[in-house]
Amino acid sequence: MTGAGFVVLPDTAAAAEAHTVAPWASPRVLSHASGRPWLVGVWSPAELRVATAGPVQVAVAGVCPVTATRLSELTARIRTVSDVDALAAALPGACHVVASVGGQVRVQGSLTGLRRVFHTRIAGVDIAADRADVLAAMTGAGIDTGALAVRIACGGLLPSPLADQPLWSGIDALAPDHCLVWDRERARTLRWWRPPAPEAPLLAGAQAVRDALTTALHDRTPDEGRLSSDLSGGMDSTSLCFLAARNTPELLTFRWGEAEAGNDDAAFAAHSISALDRAEHLVVPPGDLPPLFADPDALMDTEEPYPFVRTAARTRHTARLLADRGARRHLAGHGGDELFTPFPGYLHPLLRRRPLTALRHVRGYAALKRWPVLHTLAALTRPGDEAAWWRAQAEHLTDPPLRKRRPSLGWGLWPLRAPSWATGTATDAAREALRRTADRSRPLSTDLGQHQTLVALRTSAPWYRLLARPFAEAGVQLDSPFFDDRVVEAVLGVRVHEHAGPWRYKPLLADAMRGIVPASVLGRGTKGEFSDEASTGLRRNLPAILDLFTDSALAAHDLIDPGRLRTQLLSPQADNAMGIALEPLIGCELWLRAATRPTPAWRSDDARTPAP
Repeated sequence: MTGAGFVVLPDTAAAAEAHTVAPWASPRVLSHASGRPWLVGVWSPAELRVATAGPVQVAVAGVCPVTATRLSELTARIRTVSDVDALAAALPGACHVVASVGGQVRVQGSLTGLRRVFHTRIAGVDIAADRADVLAAMTGAGIDTGALAVRIACGGLLPSPLADQPLWSGIDALAPDHCLVWDRERARTLRWWRPPAPEAPLLAGAQAVRDALTTALHDRTPDEGRLSSDLSGGMDSTSLCFLAARNTPELLTFRWGEAEAGNDDAAFAAHSISALDRAEHLVVPPGDLPPLFADPDALMDTEEPYPFVRTAARTRHTARLLADRGARRHLAGHGGDELFTPFPGYLHPLLRRRPLTALRHVRGYAALKRWPVLHTLAALTRPGDEAAWWRAQAEHLTDPPLRKRRPSLGWGLWPLRAPSWATGTATDAAREALRRTADRSRPLSTDLGQHQTLVALRTSAPWYRLLARPFAEAGVQLDSPFFDDRVVEAVLGVRVHEHAGPWRYKPLLADAMRGIVPASVLGRGTKGEFSDEASTGLRRNLPAILDLFTDSALAAHDLIDPGRLRTQLLSPQADNAMGIALEPLIGCELWLRAATRPTPAWRSDDARTPAP
């Protein structure tokens, strides 16, 4: 098993036996007030903090920029596990919250799924962990071939909640807006959070977002070492840099140099570099970076397939460079696109409430993005419901891809289509899973625009949870403040249509950062382009990729047709779609090989020291 993690145990004699099968050679152990084991695992002192008030103990794990005094004050107010609601709602950052309250236990992750909770049952006792492979190692669970088939047949880009299912049999995932509460050996799930009503106008919403981000970045400096931050030239990472520099002017900024002449990131980054005159700026030329898709056979993670295969070698290289410069926490702008670029589903409620405004938005999109007006208006008159959307994905899974320039106006983010190399076994299993999802899924919000934003956050946050692992192995904590709970709540509270539309790029973030970030960056309407570099990397590393699938574990499980995959790889590529589809496929292949070895990687003891 790769990396650190922890297990949560209820305060019972039967549960005390479970910690003996924890998959670490020398784990740390924190105890309930009774003396029985409560938290068992491997973590760094900076990663987990505990406050105690009589028989009440609260542990927060992850990025939570709160003082020890404040955490103790919040803990002292707890009398029952229900009181943890108020504590969790007051904490900044994105963290796990675990409470032991007079024999009762509660655990929850962050609102986006950046911090996840999994649970299972061992010898009659429910236990939880922050990693699915930890529980798989403790139970001896085998792989869930059906869950793996869904990832293959749906192209790997699975929206939540379909993507939430672990790839291990008998292991369940807790929904991000739920907590797990024990009554003796049994645990039940309870919903503790609901999104705020999106009622704030843009001006007030921008101030709320400004306040939330300012609070979040007030003291993000690690206890030891330096703070570093991405500075790509885009609005997201640049905003974090300038906010962090208010308290840490000597921060280290980092960016990959551009290999494509059409990428204007460098020009915008230069404006910011000149303004951050006390910071150290590290720009790595493209020639000094591993090519995209380098080392495609390198296993990145044992919990689930790693989603960023094409940049995996660069990520490891970046983490080592930052560690060598003394960085111990690194800020990244992940989540900014999901928060500040609303999906077009917001047009459905807007058409009902303000039809003329909705029509004006549609005409703007038709001019800018060449949306077909009649098709768009027809789709807006029949939004359907979430269950119907999932059933439609099952019905049309093997249909040809939809025409481009068709907006995603349903309850999902994009239409799910099976790649040509997915077998009938994989597509049949996926259809069954899609129909099951239709039967049990519920909207995350009654406002379709807000629902799509939440789906986007819950879909992508677990990807960046995995991205943090190679940084942690180098001794650097990857920190994505846009996934902070309080930041997310501030954005969700804004009227969606007021920070959507075709006329301005991320207006909510731009207005929130007015006077903090250079106006040239806030007025930017472009985004960095890397498709040519990705195509070049794919061609350069194609022999190694073909060799990877010569003796495919996925093919041995009848999930892919390696002949069709090879034909696709060797065919001329009209765009970057092949590279996008290939990343999750390689991740699934490497993960399955590791999970089905005679001695699976995830069952071996791993006592490596976590990130400091």
